Amino acid sequence: MATYWDPIQEMDRLFSTFAGNARQSGGMPMDLFRTGDHYVLSMDLPGVDPGTIDVSVEDRTLTVRAERTQRSDADAQWLVRERPAGTFARQLTVGRGLALDSISASYADGVLSLTIPVSEEAKPRKVEVAHTAGATAIGQGASESKQTIES
Repeated sequence: MATYWDPIQEMDRLFSTFAGNARQSGGMPMDLFRTGDHYVLSMDLPGVDPGTIDVSVEDRTLTVRAERTQRSDADAQWLVRERPAGTFARQLTVGRGLALDSISASYADGVLSLTIPVSEEAKPRKVEVAHTAGATAIGQGASESKQTIES
């Protein structure tokens, strides 16, 4: 029986199991979808210096790390300070079938976007069936069987 397996959905499910929901994701909520032969992962990183963003892959673990510095005015009297500062990191364990050496990343308007291609060996492909008129042998060796095809 054939089943559909989505490696990105599986890695997010595993991450959610250990880390909880998006509110507990360390200030890095994300969206993830597949279009064509690649996945697109978008993470909200408002106020992050683009120079501090680090995306790395080690084995099957994708890590995104970024830093947001807090404004420090010596003479400021803060009334409300809700925006978190510091280093944020999120790790995702990815399944097989992705071309992790071909990830591309861009950062615009406070959103980090990663494009993760599906590997060539994981892409669906059509298998051409060769056929000929007349007798065709299927199989070899001790359990040899023959099938005759009439046209």
